[in-house]
Amino acid sequence: MEADTHRPTWKTLLAFAIIYFVWGSTYLAIRVGVREVPPLLMAAMRFLVAGLVLYAWMIARGERSPSGREWKSISILAFLIFVVDYGLLFWAEQRVPSGIAAVVMATIPAFIALAEIIVLRTQKLTIRLTFALIIGIAGVAVLMSRSLNLGGMPIDGRGALALIVASISWSVATVSTRKLPLPSSKVMSSGAQMLAGGVFLTLTAAVLGEFRNFHPSAISRGAWLSLLYLIVAGSIIGFTAYVWLIHHESPTKVGTYAYVNPVVAVLVGYLLGGEALGLRTILGTVCILISVVVITTTKVKKSAATRPLEDTADAVGS
Repeated sequence: MEADTHRPTWKTLLAFAIIYFVWGSTYLAIRVGVREVPPLLMAAMRFLVAGLVLYAWMIARGERSPSGREWKSISILAFLIFVVDYGLLFWAEQRVPSGIAAVVMATIPAFIALAEIIVLRTQKLTIRLTFALIIGIAGVAVLMSRSLNLGGMPIDGRGALALIVASISWSVATVSTRKLPLPSSKVMSSGAQMLAGGVFLTLTAAVLGEFRNFHPSAISRGAWLSLLYLIVAGSIIGFTAYVWLIHHESPTKVGTYAYVNPVVAVLVGYLLGGEALGLRTILGTVCILISVVVITTTKVKKSAATRPLEDTADAVGS
């Protein structure tokens, strides 16, 4: 992608700062919110509002609404990404520190690589990828192990399992976009996915009885502000910055948020959330980030029958 010589440098720096630091900080905002708001209901409110805003904005700009066939694809992705992935993430952050949650979710590229190797067969298991996958697994093991004398408590087992399932679900959704018909507009596609995901999350929260445990008057200002931050900064502003960047910078540069966000999340959780930052956290984070960097920078030869991976709602942040 050719650089735009007339584009102010400050715009590029601001956009990168948003996807690096805003998205990285959303993990702590989630943890603050789910202390008082039922997790699936909080996720539902976030994505229902953000999705409605983006969808309405695109309709107002003259973009066509997705076709019936596209809505079916959107619904499948919305279930995998929002109900399973984000639903489990919000639930897990009741039990797992926000920084650690971000680090475990950084294993998504490893699961995508495994899906491409085993299911799609569009990648080969090279020595480089094998090394990256082993290092990533070791990082998760360090965070969970009760036998290693690394100081600090290992993360909650059920919370860790929920985060791993969430990562796998996101990976399945990402790989599925190769075969599903979606709107050509990234904004419309992601907005529609968020909107559908918000609806599905609302229904799921209702079935699980979360509305019975939700009393708006009892929710603190801090929890409401965290939800507002997730909607406006995390989803709407973060998404806008992401879309602007992918039209002006190379995908490789933009994709660096995948390994900057966990570092930001760990530091924000430590500095602002009072979360522990011991040897266990540092070692596990380093292992997983090495895995992510190696996997995302590995050049592979794709099958000619495979079209480029489309962006799903990964643009909404964490």
